[in-house]
Parts: sequence; structure tokens; C-alpha cells
Amino acid sequence: MKDTRPVFQQVLGPGWDQLGEVIRRHYAMAPFSNAHVCVRGTMDEVHHAPWARVLMPFGSLFGALVPYTGTGVPIEVHYRCRPGNARLYWDRIFSFEGRAPFHFRSHMAHAAKGGGEVIEYVRFGIGMRLAVSAEEGALVFRDLGYIWRLGRLRVPLPLGLLLGTAYVEERPDPHDADRFTMKMVLRHRWFGDVFRYSGRFRLGPQ
Repeated sequence: MKDTRPVFQQVLGPGWDQLGEVIRRHYAMAPFSNAHVCVRGTMDEVHHAPWARVLMPFGSLFGALVPYTGTGVPIEVHYRCRPGNARLYWDRIFSFEGRAPFHFRSHMAHAAKGGGEVIEYVRFGIGMRLAVSAEEGALVFRDLGYIWRLGRLRVPLPLGLLLGTAYVEERPDPHDADRFTMKMVLRHRWFGDVFRYSGRFRLGPQ
């Protein structure tokens, strides 16, 4: 029998009710449906370390890295479900000044029934395992390592040695019930922040 509860409700279990209301609302999409939610906002910062430019050709190939830097960058994020599966699909559209809109697309799947883990995939089956938790109303993701999906196999990849460890959070704005903040950082134990971005979003009428 198909479980049509929102993906993160399945992953978090009782922790779902500990999330801020705006976080629950923009993830309250039923799997196996045509549900769609869009949030709009501004990235206060999109940053990567200067040496990380050498990674951009690989990031472009796998669709995994935002190749530009900037401040005050307008962004839309589209979240979608699809009738044929239980995955959650992202399309993040960054509008850097003087450039064509940049799309960062991925999809997320529940790693195991009853476990608080998801895997976010980009092109060619490259994925990041993420532990998911609800913390003070925020939805928090912590990096558990990279994999390569080959059929039913999940082959561990040592990409963290180069990219570092990811941390992501979406946190309700305590002053506005329709807004939340988001930040992502890839931090290397020796080289510091490799990539990071942060911003403010509004969930409007859908």
C-alpha cells in the first residue's frame, strides 16, 4: 500500500509535529501526486572558495554545484511530487545579474523505511546521504557521506575528502508566519568553507 504522507513526515515520524508551521506547509505534498509548491526569496550570499573553481566542470557535469557567486540573488525554488513514485523533486532557480537563470535540480528519496535518513540525488546517480532531524522548529540535514547508485547497488564515494561535510537547515522566521530562512554550507576540516549559501524565503498562495 502506498504511503501518501509527506516525505518528511515519513522520515521524521513524531518529529514532523515539532517543525515550524511554515516548514510543514511547504513540504506537505503527497507522494504519488502532481503536488507542486513554489517559494520565492533572496540569497543573501552565494559563495565558493576561489580554489573551488577547479571543481566547476565536474559540478556542471553532475548538476551539483552553483558555479557563480553573488549577494542579493533572487531565487525561486519549486518542489514537486510525481504520480509514478514517492520522490521529492527540487528545481532551484538562481537569477544572477547579467546571467541566464541557473537551475540546480535534484531529487530526494527516503533511504529506508522507519529511518531518519534521505538521499539527495543529482545526475548519473550521484547522491548524498543525509540524516534528517527537527530542531527548535527547523528542518536540519547532516551529511552522512556520498554514494553512487548503480542499479540496486549504492557504492560509497570518498568525495567528502575533497568537498568536506554538508550542513543544511530551513528555519521558521519567528516574526512572520509565511517566511523562513535557509542556509547550506560545505565545510572542509582543513580548508574551511568550500561552498555556502544562505537566504530568506516567503511561502505565498499556491
